[in-house]
Amino acid sequence: MDVPLWFALLCVGVLGVKLVRPPWWLVAVLLLGGYLLADSLLAPVIDTAVK
Repeated sequence: MDVPLWFALLCVGVLGVKLVRPPWWLVAVLLLGGYLLADSLLAPVIDTAVK
């Protein structure tokens, strides 16, 4: 069974929000911050740190 990565991440995200119940503003800040960091000068540094 092949599951697309975006679908698996969506399921984990929905379960995390339902179980942990973080504030919606925190979810929005984390998503926006991750999006902005991915397009910044720090992206190569983050990429090597994660790998």
